[in-house]
Amino acid sequence: MPQTSHPAPGGFPPFIYGTAWKEDATHSLVRKALEAGFSGIDTANQRRHYVESAVGDAVAEAVKEGVTRREDIFIQTKFTYAEGQDHRIPYDAGADPATQVRQSFESSLKHLQTDYVDAYVLHGPSVRRGLADRDWATWRAMEAIHAEGGARRLGVSNIELDQLEALVDGAAVKPVFVQNRCYAQLEWDRPIRDYCRTHQIVYQGFSLLTANAFLLFHPGVRRIASRVGGTTEQVVFRFAIQLGMLPLTGTTSPVHMRQDLDCAAFTLTDDEVRYMEGIALP
Repeated sequence: MPQTSHPAPGGFPPFIYGTAWKEDATHSLVRKALEAGFSGIDTANQRRHYVESAVGDAVAEAVKEGVTRREDIFIQTKFTYAEGQDHRIPYDAGADPATQVRQSFESSLKHLQTDYVDAYVLHGPSVRRGLADRDWATWRAMEAIHAEGGARRLGVSNIELDQLEALVDGAAVKPVFVQNRCYAQLEWDRPIRDYCRTHQIVYQGFSLLTANAFLLFHPGVRRIASRVGGTTEQVVFRFAIQLGMLPLTGTTSPVHMRQDLDCAAFTLTDDEVRYMEGIALP
């Protein structure tokens, strides 16, 4: 059995493997991620970008073969509005929001071959600013699933600060994490990260490499990598962790999977963290 990474505070793993855009390779890549030591898996009931059933097959197979145990795996999946789906919508698109959430969630449990998920995520509000009645009806339905024990935590993705503030103010069950794309040019989503820190919300950062590809060839990042004896990718992930993020990676390389997890083996100095934080600012 591989060495499994220890859960971070709050029951979260220290690193999450993202399964978007993997298509036919989803099953094999999730197996490789589990074998490499990942204990967190991110997916969604959105066939447009994810193959949720393949994630479930891979986890079930790994559990059956003794690679890991279900209780040692943090599985999070998402409810996605119809506008974010293709023609393979996993619920009745004409139903009310509560029914759509319930149908999508039940479909996710079947796909993932489990009777609970560790986190259930709203894949993003239905409007660009503020929260619509539809968003509140969706969140209330997610709260009901949480109350029944089907989802141990609730979270939200692709959200703006004003929306997060409104959700925290009005929700009976507060989101325990935010999952956002993170750009160095936008101060690594600093306003939302600061809000999350103040309200004890975990910030999950995704696209840390793909949204900031210039960093992998940046001379300053290369100097840090040389000092710590790692790769520039590892430096970015280690920086994110020290900044207080829970990073996601979607690498398809088993070597990079192990390297990503191994970024815990070194530490950046305070000066290096400050340098990375302002690396893309004028």
